[in-house]
Amino acid sequence: MSGTELMWFTSSYSSAQGGDCIEVAATGRAVRVRDSKDVERPHFAVGREGWAQFVRYAARG
Repeated sequence: MSGTELMWFTSSYSSAQGGDCIEVAATGRAVRVRDSKDVERPHFAVGREGWAQFVRYAARG
C-alpha cells in the first residue's frame, strides 16, 4: 500500500506552523508513520501492538 492511498492523521497537538511532527495512518495490521514536513520520503510501519505500547509509554509523560 503506498503512502498516497492511506488516510494520514496529524496530532491534535500539532500547531498550524508545522514544525516537528509526525503523521500516522492505521491499516489492518500496522500503523504507518511519516514525517509531516517531508511526506515524499518513505514511511515506516509499526505493528499495532508495538504502536499501542508506544502510546501507553508516551502517555505516562
